Amino acid sequence: MTTDIDLTLLGPELALIAAASAIILGDAFVPRGLGRYATLTLAAIGIVTAEALAVSLLNANRSTFGGALAIDGYAVYFKLLFLAATAIVLLASTTFLDALPRYRAEFVGLLLFATTALMLLASAAELITVFVALEMSSLSIAFLSAWHKRALRSTEAGLKFFLLSAMSSAVLLYGMALLYGLTGQTRLDAIAREVSSAPSPALLLALTMLLAGFGFKVSAVPFQMWTPDVYEGAPTPVTAYLSVASKAAGFAVAIRVFQTALPAAQADWATLFAALAAATMTVGNVVALVQVNIKRMLAYSSIAQAGYILVGVAAASERGLAAVLFYVLAYTATNLAAFIAVIAITDRTGSERISDLRGLHQTAPWLAFALGVSLLSLAGLPPFAGFFAKLYVFWAAAESDLIWLVLVAVVNSAASLYYYAQVIHDMYMAPPEVEAAAPWVPSLAVSLTVCVAGVLLLGVLSGFFFGIQDVAARTLAR
Repeated sequence: MTTDIDLTLLGPELALIAAASAIILGDAFVPRGLGRYATLTLAAIGIVTAEALAVSLLNANRSTFGGALAIDGYAVYFKLLFLAATAIVLLASTTFLDALPRYRAEFVGLLLFATTALMLLASAAELITVFVALEMSSLSIAFLSAWHKRALRSTEAGLKFFLLSAMSSAVLLYGMALLYGLTGQTRLDAIAREVSSAPSPALLLALTMLLAGFGFKVSAVPFQMWTPDVYEGAPTPVTAYLSVASKAAGFAVAIRVFQTALPAAQADWATLFAALAAATMTVGNVVALVQVNIKRMLAYSSIAQAGYILVGVAAASERGLAAVLFYVLAYTATNLAAFIAVIAITDRTGSERISDLRGLHQTAPWLAFALGVSLLSLAGLPPFAGFFAKLYVFWAAAESDLIWLVLVAVVNSAASLYYYAQVIHDMYMAPPEVEAAAPWVPSLAVSLTVCVAGVLLLGVLSGFFFGIQDVAARTLAR
């Protein structure tokens, strides 16, 4: 893997930065500001250009800036995922943007900058680069979470995310400092050469702190305390973005750091990940059982889903990594479908209470179907993508002799059926209580259809897509 400085390897990130800058500067200098059409068109051009440049780098297998950034199939896979998620979130945000025309350009530009930071995070192969990219994404998401600055819930969400993110960053940075002090290196591959097969107590402390820092990013227990409040208080498009793109980036960087820099301590960190997985899925599912707000319920559901993904990380094998990549893709399509359905439902009813979903199939049959499909996929029922995602993750864990963890995960999956099925029961079996008065928005219909189609397609063609993830996993192993 060559390490010469080549800016063409950062083409996707530069394309997004150019689009975000054009949107913000254009809105500032155009007398009446950019309209919604111009803003979203510039964003679409930037995303499509970035996607095309990312695809051209699929076989690059290079590093740049002295090894600080790795451009391989693993990084490109996550970059394409982030770009796709951003495009869908923007498409689903039209009603939200129309409600705040004065700040439309800033919102879209900041979302593109956040995506750029996540893309850099997926490529980060050096500790300082990891930290800088992580802080870039965290600050952008904190601002987006507090977008409704005069709404108490939104400002509370932004403040909680900012303060707890700063605390987790401090813990992560201390772990990085310990790792640097032990090895004298910041590049992940160089750290691996300095770490012995018998980890010292100081090294175990360092990897525990790294795990805590990354655990905040992916909403793992006990670092999940921010998740329900931020998910509920942030604007729903931001919540959708945070639940998929930010979480996927957390897994992307955590896996790269532990797999690349600490293979000698694999037995130790795999054990920690296994314990974290068991606690995360259990707490997420148990607390989700008593939620009455749909966004809070999906927040605890996302915590539980992080636990299932951690099962694949704990497997610490190539099959486990491929299973994690497939799960992240399936989860992205499924959770985006759920939150886009929530956006459309709240636009119609003005309520986020689960009880107000009663009889939804009579007033909005497509919304009820889309939300039902996404919930069944999250529950892990066939033939949807979530079933095969869990199957591959559990399979990898069983191959790594983590039978106890598979049993815990299966029990949790069964328990989660209760609160998912309760929502579906209310939508299909109860009489309607709230009339759906708002008109149907075409952009929401398109984005929701794309996500539901993705959930179904990933289920039907799971073997094909898992093969793609397997190829991406091997590039990291090299």
